[in-house]
Amino acid sequence: MSAPASPDHHGDSPAAWTAVVIMLVGFAVGTIAYWFAVVPVVFIGVALIVIGLIVGIVMSKLGFGVNGPKYSPKAHS
Repeated sequence: MSAPASPDHHGDSPAAWTAVVIMLVGFAVGTIAYWFAVVPVVFIGVALIVIGLIVGIVMSKLGFGVNGPKYSPKAHS
């Protein structure tokens, strides 16, 4: 059974997807570096997380957010 799509398409935009992918890469890099005790690379992972947040905000301001003029929602089947 699939859950119905939310009518406001919360987080379903290019800005959100880009931010989340960058932050997931940051978490992965940071976790692996922490596992192997490579402290400088842990901080690179943290920097990627912050960069992902900034990229998401900037893309949203440029119109790629949910209510932006460059966003067109796709119908879910």
